[in-house]
Amino acid sequence: MSNISKAFGGSVALDSVSLELKPGTVHALMGENGAGKSTLMKILAGVHQPDSGEIRKNGEKLVIPRPKDALDLGISTVFQELSLLSNLSIAENMFLGREPITLFGTIDYAVMEQQTIEALQELGLTLDPSTLVSQLSIAERQFVEIAHGIKADAAVFILDEPTAALNAADVAVLNKHIARLRDAGKAIVYISHRMDEIFENCDTVTVLKDGQLVGTRPLADMTPDSLIAMMVGRELAHLFPERSTEVGEAVLDVKDFKLEAGSQPFSLKLCRGEILALAGLEGQGQQKFLRSLIGQFVPAGGVALIKGQSLKLPVAPSAGVRQLQALGVGYVPEDRKEEGLFLGLSISHNITIGLHSAHSALSFAKDYLKNITDTMASMNVKAAGITAPVHSLSGGNQQKILLGRYLAADVDVLFIEEPTRGVDIGAKSEIYKLLRSFAEGGGAVLVLSRETIELIGLCDRIYVVHDNTIVSEMRAEEATEHKILDAALSA
Repeated sequence: MSNISKAFGGSVALDSVSLELKPGTVHALMGENGAGKSTLMKILAGVHQPDSGEIRKNGEKLVIPRPKDALDLGISTVFQELSLLSNLSIAENMFLGREPITLFGTIDYAVMEQQTIEALQELGLTLDPSTLVSQLSIAERQFVEIAHGIKADAAVFILDEPTAALNAADVAVLNKHIARLRDAGKAIVYISHRMDEIFENCDTVTVLKDGQLVGTRPLADMTPDSLIAMMVGRELAHLFPERSTEVGEAVLDVKDFKLEAGSQPFSLKLCRGEILALAGLEGQGQQKFLRSLIGQFVPAGGVALIKGQSLKLPVAPSAGVRQLQALGVGYVPEDRKEEGLFLGLSISHNITIGLHSAHSALSFAKDYLKNITDTMASMNVKAAGITAPVHSLSGGNQQKILLGRYLAADVDVLFIEEPTRGVDIGAKSEIYKLLRSFAEGGGAVLVLSRETIELIGLCDRIYVVHDNTIVSEMRAEEATEHKILDAALSA
């Protein structure tokens, strides 16, 4: 890709950026959210057309008007924004636009399902190919996306945040297949904000900043600190802020809680001034517990007190989030695009919807302009203005808007799933500081994250969950990845 430029209206997304990919290599593409990484890859994938510049493959100039043309040219992409169609099955998504046909001219579903089973098995998955995508977890959808990309016999693979929704075990499986593709002579572009993955998987790194090329370097010559400095223009000496030294009274007190009829009961406390983590392997009950409190999962029993008030279980699904909001609790879901934000609405609407929902439907709408501007300023949101649609923002700024909704609503307890999913290293640091500042101001935070290092660095205490119950509690400053994994596996 030579001298690629692209503007959207008056906003320049890419300014004369060049990228060279070689067979049998894994090439990291790095930069903060909004640096232009996804735009560059969407041009290569046929989603966008460049304003200027050219693309050549094996010396031959390419024109890629559509994503299907990119696939036909041997370029396969796994996008960060999961592109599966929720109302279709796994098999239908895998073969969308290239369905096998029977002798009678109808779609050959038997062939589709069999080849889908084989593609999923390559990644260690045993999913039923007839399952609707809407019924899959975020992690399962991500793996289906990856299987879809690997299924195409492409020469170039673009993996945009492929592990954002995967746990450590799933990441290990994916890494094995990336190595297999590399050894088969494929050229792989790897976009990730996880430094350990970049240094484990990649040979070369190209860094973009504000739509411009900073440089391309062999990773053997880099360190995590030097790469961060290359991305953000400075070294982040203290990624995580200082921990709290004092905590107040309990704001969440859970006693004899049972997620399933046959699971062991557990108890936990979350106090003011504290950031508390639920850690463990994927699917062990962390998310079930959090969603029990908002009405999206029905537990088998137990007591939950929020600021001394008993939460009647099971919580009604239609009123759970509003009920918690009335108690001063905000809930930030894992999937900000599907469950958290209104992507087609403006920044102002997304921030103030929590404020408006606190009033009756027939009350007069209030002017929350100062709330909006103060929230955006305090969170360092980068946007054209408060009327900009949320879908136009980078992932890190979208996450800040979702957090800002609850901070503007003046909640004092936050339940957060994956606080920095798909967020660059600079925005991560800002979000960590926001959460710690919130806790030091008398708030309390309960966090779920697949990034164990994030939980260790951000939190004060860690509960390890296994088989729908808490099996260990430790102070974060004394925790290590080994200790947490050992507790999760030896339970």
